[in-house]
Amino acid sequence: MTIAEFTKKFRKIKEQGFVQTMRKGPTGIGYTLETLLGIKENNEAHPDVDGAELKAHRTKGNSMITLFTFNNKVWKMPPLDAVKKYGSLDKDGRQGLYYTMSLKPNSAGLFLDVQKTEISVRHISGEVVATWQLQTLADRFMQKLPALLFVSAFTEERDGLEYFHFYRAQLMKGTSPELLADQFREENILVDLRLHDKGTMARNHGTGFRTFEDKLPLLFQSITDL
Repeated sequence: MTIAEFTKKFRKIKEQGFVQTMRKGPTGIGYTLETLLGIKENNEAHPDVDGAELKAHRTKGNSMITLFTFNNKVWKMPPLDAVKKYGSLDKDGRQGLYYTMSLKPNSAGLFLDVQKTEISVRHISGEVVATWQLQTLADRFMQKLPALLFVSAFTEERDGLEYFHFYRAQLMKGTSPELLADQFREENILVDLRLHDKGTMARNHGTGFRTFEDKLPLLFQSITDL
């Protein structure tokens, strides 16, 4: 489906007003939109429309999504040493670094430091745990999400069923290291450390870079209303 074809179909969907969900639960919004667009469900996480990932969003919702993970050559101290030095016991009784980093130091004294060209996880002692170049993160972002079709919907409940009014579709493209730096400073992009002690090594589940759905438009340079 091309963007032009999507736009034509979306305008007809918009004119319908509220439509009943075609599937109960959190995934109902995406499934309903795809069905109305004539997109068949497949095993991919999100369908593409002319190279743009399609994402349906409840306007009053505040769900979080993972943008991407990235760990390659970022650790300034051995991960296992970091776990043993700054970790805490996880739900399985293992020593782990399972922290959502913010600009304010956490209980372990770790915090996120944002500079012009890089971000890093640091300890209040001055020790640097890991560093990511913002250009590398921007490249990774664009690799995972080169373009986004962001469809917003008002929701209401009737007799225990959810109804959606898909009222806005926006095509979002492009980002930059500078833009991402600003969003890290605003804490609109969160950094999740996810690793634990596995005896002779640290088991790393991938540092996650996450955001709230309603903050997604802030991460792109170009936004076009369709």
